[in-house]
Amino acid sequence: MQIQESGEMYLETILILSQTREAVHAIDIANRTGYSKPSVSRAVGILKNGGMISVAEDGAIRLEPPGHEIATRIYERHLVLSDFLERLGVPKDVAAQDACKIEHDISDVSFEALKRHIAAQG
Repeated sequence: MQIQESGEMYLETILILSQTREAVHAIDIANRTGYSKPSVSRAVGILKNGGMISVAEDGAIRLEPPGHEIATRIYERHLVLSDFLERLGVPKDVAAQDACKIEHDISDVSFEALKRHIAAQG
């Protein structure tokens, strides 16, 4: 399944929320992202049909292996890019916003090169 940027953002949000909650529900996603409940419900349905997530009878949302893989990849990009921009002197809030924009578009080749550069800098 080819996933769009919005799907990646939802998966990343579920991953982040699952780090501090026992169960993630659609309302948690709506509250964190500011998206409407109908938009979140639609996205949850698409991700569920694509095998990226599962939804329990109580509404708890869980990442399935393919969704977890994508969420982890996007979240790593976010963390690395945010940190890199902050090291360049970009304010933390701006760095986080810019990382959100870049994380979905940067190629694997460029991202790996950036990680090597950061590691070489220590």
